Amino acid sequence: MLLPQIKEREYRFKLALRMGIPIFLLVIAFIFHTFISNYGNLHASIYIEASLLLFVSIYFIFYLIYSGFEVKITDDITKTFTREYLYQYLLKELHNKETYTLILVSIDNLDDINKLYGMKNGDKVLQEVVLWVAKYFKEANIDNFPLGHLKGADFIIGLEGKKEKYMTLLDLFCLKSNEFKVGDIEVKISGAISDSSYSQELDYLIEHLFEIQNRQKVIHEEDINPNELESLVINAIRERNLLLLKQDVFENEKMMFQECFVKLRGKNSKLIHPKSYIKVINKLSLGVDFDLLVLEEILQKSGEDKRFYAINILPTSLRNDKFLFRVRELFTEYGTLNLIFVLSELEYYSHTKRYNNILHTLKKMGIKIAIDRLGSIHTSFLYLRELDIDIVRFDSYYSNDEKLKKNVNIVDGFVTMAHEKGIKTWMKNIQTQESFELIKKINPNYVQGRYLSDLDIFEPK
Repeated sequence: MLLPQIKEREYRFKLALRMGIPIFLLVIAFIFHTFISNYGNLHASIYIEASLLLFVSIYFIFYLIYSGFEVKITDDITKTFTREYLYQYLLKELHNKETYTLILVSIDNLDDINKLYGMKNGDKVLQEVVLWVAKYFKEANIDNFPLGHLKGADFIIGLEGKKEKYMTLLDLFCLKSNEFKVGDIEVKISGAISDSSYSQELDYLIEHLFEIQNRQKVIHEEDINPNELESLVINAIRERNLLLLKQDVFENEKMMFQECFVKLRGKNSKLIHPKSYIKVINKLSLGVDFDLLVLEEILQKSGEDKRFYAINILPTSLRNDKFLFRVRELFTEYGTLNLIFVLSELEYYSHTKRYNNILHTLKKMGIKIAIDRLGSIHTSFLYLRELDIDIVRFDSYYSNDEKLKKNVNIVDGFVTMAHEKGIKTWMKNIQTQESFELIKKINPNYVQGRYLSDLDIFEPK
């Protein structure tokens, strides 16, 4: 039994005692008074009745306490229905109502709020959102509707009738939510709606809400059906159907290495861009297979060419034993690997000792390590501080003329910091002469962009 369960039992027992002691004392006092007052006239059965009365009192008190804990209707933080009670309630509603609508309301940035402002403020945001939702629906003359806390930042609202009746209401709700704040905390809220015409099964209906929500958040670069996109990506990887592009990277106007870009070729040679295929690869856990495919293609195409090629590798692949084993095989086959692995991840990997061991192994094979998106995601700064890397690359945010002018001191500070650690710096997406002149004053090691060199198809020499 887990410690929380043990503590909960202890709490219930102590609560039962505190509630039961006055009753026990009254029963004992009553029995004692009866014995003293009527000692000579007592029948033998009175002893049995007194014992039964005491036993039943004890049992009843404990039963009330324990059964009361088994049924929990409201969530402690939000005061909405708990998920268990919400499911019970909605199942009855779906069964009894001809058509029933469910609305999913989500706080999209709750994780960021918890990290930036602390969990107490995160809890406060949950409470304030619930109050705001209740007020909004009350103003629309909708009262006494079920509102339950499904998980994390997600809430479910149940309403009688078809979804068409509430779609305009939800659209206005989402528009008004853009202005919603809790103190100085900006809260991003999204919603999705569906009804029992889709399914009478509650689980399917709730899953459908999340699918709708995800589709609303994803903007595809190509107009490809999601199911078709998955099929195209799988076939392209299986058939090794890639288009490799490259762009020169310069140091003091001298070309030092080339960065490689990958597009997948679907049916009819339709190109699938990274913004679309990366999501599918992550969803289907194809990251290692894809990265190995790209790595092998570049090594084959480079042939005897000893120049360095920079390629984007998923950090999860880098920490995968299958990927590392294949890289060792390629090292045996090709000798020194003149490659730069460019890494970027949103979530910080805390086992830095293991991470550094992997990086040292790769460096022995001739591979250099670059961390991407410095200045925009916190993990890049942490990795600059803690990992034994060779290069850091600034986020493309700082390549824009206007943004670079405003943040030139920030970029200059990061460049100085990196150089003092013996790490080289890299600016990408330089599109204009004005940006290039600003960059030269900051003096990063490597510069890249269409102002200096355009993209070329990667073909073997």
